[in-house]
Amino acid sequence: MKRAIVIGATSGIGKELAKLLAENNYLVGITGRRTELLNNLKNGKPNAFISKAFDITDTKSTIEHLETLVVELGGLDLLVISSGMGEINKELVVDIEKMTIDLNVVGFTTVCNWAFNFFEKQKYGHLTGITSIAGLRGSGMAPAYSATKSFQIKYMESLRLKAKGTKLPIYVTDIRPGFVDTAMAKGDGLFWVASPHKAALQIYRAIGRKREIAYVTKRWKMVALIFKLLSR
Repeated sequence: MKRAIVIGATSGIGKELAKLLAENNYLVGITGRRTELLNNLKNGKPNAFISKAFDITDTKSTIEHLETLVVELGGLDLLVISSGMGEINKELVVDIEKMTIDLNVVGFTTVCNWAFNFFEKQKYGHLTGITSIAGLRGSGMAPAYSATKSFQIKYMESLRLKAKGTKLPIYVTDIRPGFVDTAMAKGDGLFWVASPHKAALQIYRAIGRKREIAYVTKRWKMVALIFKLLSR
């Protein structure tokens, strides 16, 4: 049996991915801030999940909780970061920008660092981060969100290069969703909106294939190419 941790498993993509992993012979550590939602997920398949509620913006306690969770799981093969936030902030309310940065940059980096160092020490492992196609271009509607997702994309790329330098079987997968039907999908005129289950299925397959970068759903790769052309 393999062991995985899903950061942000209380709802949306994280929840659906945790369920998929459990259905495919993983013992899964599920985390998030809302204890009740974690318990609801765990109660559906008690032997498949170990839950631990914490907030990754509290960097010190995050590391302590992750280390405890690995002991309870009996090891770690895969860690998925599906925790994040994004708010439309046309008025540039600084508190909204700061909350976004704290979670999407500080919390994200803390978990990435811990996971990479853990995998390097044990000489194998797979780190997967749910970033966003929004990180490929700036947004006047949600500046901090697009900027922090851009940070995540470049950070994952840097860790992937670092992993290759180790010559060890350490894999880093960057998942870039478009619109998924979750609380994160805000605004008018949304298109190509995937269900969380469909998104999780494609993410699970990308992880299994050890992809470096995957767009969810796949058609968003066309949008990514357009963004790259526009940025020239």
